[in-house]
Amino acid sequence: MTKIAPILLCCISLFCGTQLMVAQKNDEPTTDTIPKIEKFGLRVGVDLAKPLRTLIEEGYSGFEIMGDFRVTKKFYAAVELGNEKKDWNEPYISSQTSGSYAKIGFDYNAYENWLGMENTITLGLRYGFSTFKQDLLSYRIYTDNPAFPTETINNSQEYSGLNAQWAEFILGIKTEIVNNLYLSLNVQLKRKISETEPENFANLYIPGFNRTYDYSEFGVGYGYSISYLIPIFKKSEASLPKEDN
Repeated sequence: MTKIAPILLCCISLFCGTQLMVAQKNDEPTTDTIPKIEKFGLRVGVDLAKPLRTLIEEGYSGFEIMGDFRVTKKFYAAVELGNEKKDWNEPYISSQTSGSYAKIGFDYNAYENWLGMENTITLGLRYGFSTFKQDLLSYRIYTDNPAFPTETINNSQEYSGLNAQWAEFILGIKTEIVNNLYLSLNVQLKRKISETEPENFANLYIPGFNRTYDYSEFGVGYGYSISYLIPIFKKSEASLPKEDN
């Protein structure tokens, strides 16, 4: 028994010393030797939804190009330019709308990427402006008197020089599929600010704003795009100014 006691005491002392060294090592601050690099540059792309809609929807054609530039760690300046033409056929009216539009604003990235990732979940705000024309192709004169049949007027009339303005809220997701190449999806909620209308004829469709409604100033939209980032410079995360999230 007297021979076993010193051996046990030695083992206990060795175990405690080892645990103390491990604890001290864990308490030492660790440094990340791989800095997180953020890319800044111009990202340009096209909306894929409008060409696809042109192929599958009769009476519609359109395209849109877009770009954004990273201003700070979280904020991006953004712009979209496009053109649309839309035929509108209803039982009592037939018309065609064509024109161009521009949207300018900013996006805020609410997503914190892991090391090496460049994805975004953005909340955006845009000011939209459109110039367009409306062609009234035909319309029916409404009557509730059964003695007089409904008459269809086929005299085409053109109303040019029309314009509209709106504010737009955008929720979007961008994913980097390969280096500097992105796919994105977004939904849009629009609020009309002003518009010029033809005499005795309402704007049924506004390029960039989409369909209008008599009972509401709001509109909706969506986009599915592909874009490419042209890196201009890079910054490590340590050199970036901190922002309030």
